[in-house]
Amino acid sequence: MKPMLDNDMSPNRFELLYGMLLDAIPSSVLLVDEKLHIVSVNRNFLLKSQRGEARTVGRPLAEVFPTIILENTDIERRIREVFRTGTSVKGQRMTYRAPGVPIRIYYYSILPIPTNQVMLLMEDVTEQVRLSEEVRRVERHLASVVESASDIVLSTDTEGRILTWNSAAEKLSGLSAHEVRGQYFFQFCGSNQQQTVRKVFMLMKSGNESHTTEFPLVTSNGDSILVSWVFSPMKDDYGQTVGAVVVGRDLAERRKLENQLRQSQKLAALGVMAGGIAHEIRNPLAVCYSAAEFLLMDNISTEFRNECSRKIQAGIQKASAIIENLLRFARPSPDTEMVQVDLNTVITDTLDLITNQARVQQIRIQLELEQRLVLVLGVSGLLQQVFMNIFLNAINAMPEGGLLSIVEEISEAEVAVRISDTGMGIQESDLDKIFDPFHTTSPIGKGTGLGLSICYSIVQQHLGSIHVQSSPGQGATLTVRLPLL
Repeated sequence: MKPMLDNDMSPNRFELLYGMLLDAIPSSVLLVDEKLHIVSVNRNFLLKSQRGEARTVGRPLAEVFPTIILENTDIERRIREVFRTGTSVKGQRMTYRAPGVPIRIYYYSILPIPTNQVMLLMEDVTEQVRLSEEVRRVERHLASVVESASDIVLSTDTEGRILTWNSAAEKLSGLSAHEVRGQYFFQFCGSNQQQTVRKVFMLMKSGNESHTTEFPLVTSNGDSILVSWVFSPMKDDYGQTVGAVVVGRDLAERRKLENQLRQSQKLAALGVMAGGIAHEIRNPLAVCYSAAEFLLMDNISTEFRNECSRKIQAGIQKASAIIENLLRFARPSPDTEMVQVDLNTVITDTLDLITNQARVQQIRIQLELEQRLVLVLGVSGLLQQVFMNIFLNAINAMPEGGLLSIVEEISEAEVAVRISDTGMGIQESDLDKIFDPFHTTSPIGKGTGLGLSICYSIVQQHLGSIHVQSSPGQGATLTVRLPLL
């Protein structure tokens, strides 16, 4: 059957256009007759096979294609089947290698056409296969990295349902990937943290930031392991959040190292304390000793005897105060029960105690507190001691007067109280030492250096933090941070 031609189109012109159309196809195209001879080929096939048209057109298929291809693909039988049934064969794989060129991989289809011929269409997929294999190699590598990691690595969808769960997660939790897949991640967190975990997933839906927190992982036997978690949003090619990657690290080993470090710090502080105690207590004891020697004399007046008694009493009181502060630093009220405390009330009550002294020293007080209850879990008396120490230090830093500023700021989970003065400031070399016990820049007899150490210990007891910023001549700012209820 010959194709119908337009009146103005000659057979030669049609064949020319038909050939141009075949050459424009980016795939390799061969027309084969019933005797399995090649009737026509396009330029793409000639280039890929490195054959000339004269050595290809009119030749048997077995002469053009290597024997190994014909044997492995059974392509001749398939072509005959298409001639017999008139049904196409699609999506078959073929590996072809022309002399002197690398192996090429094709997917071929055999299509019947109305001219008692079949069209062999060969699509070169070498690069796609190579890229696919590279992607699989990268995937296997990433999977190996995740499985080899000693940290917990898991992925979830946007709602927090677990998709993957690595070997470290299985080992630490005692739960297999099969058991947890499809479950909500917050189900395996401590009961007090489930709402927090849900909130993290909600934040990641619309944000790009990672979130770091610490909370227990509940194991298969009901125990819990304290874990440090990092939640990171997982994006698709369009920048949309499609899930989350969660990495967790068992803190047991880190806590062990921290305890060792803390112990070494305690031993170092003990040496400082020993020197401080010797220095601070020696003076009142020397006075007491001298006064006691005078009291042993018979020829002293009653007035002098009374003065010696008063000096002994004052020296004992001073030594007792040093020891009391030292004990308070070591164990700040361990038996005191923590209750709900309004931090604003603590601050205002403390300011009432130092207002007169500030007025005498011509120090203005600027107070900016939240106009609502600021509730923290703590001991009111200990917190008042913290702010009293900080306020008095600020006042003492401004002997010529100045401004004492107290500003309260509330974030999502904590309250920050910034106490600033316009005094002398702190030397850079002293910034790292101001919370050390017995470190003081005050003149001898004016301070023991335990005030800020006690403050630091009390704030730590309340699960908070205390930091200082200062420059010489530009005042200082101490920031106390406490978790909100």
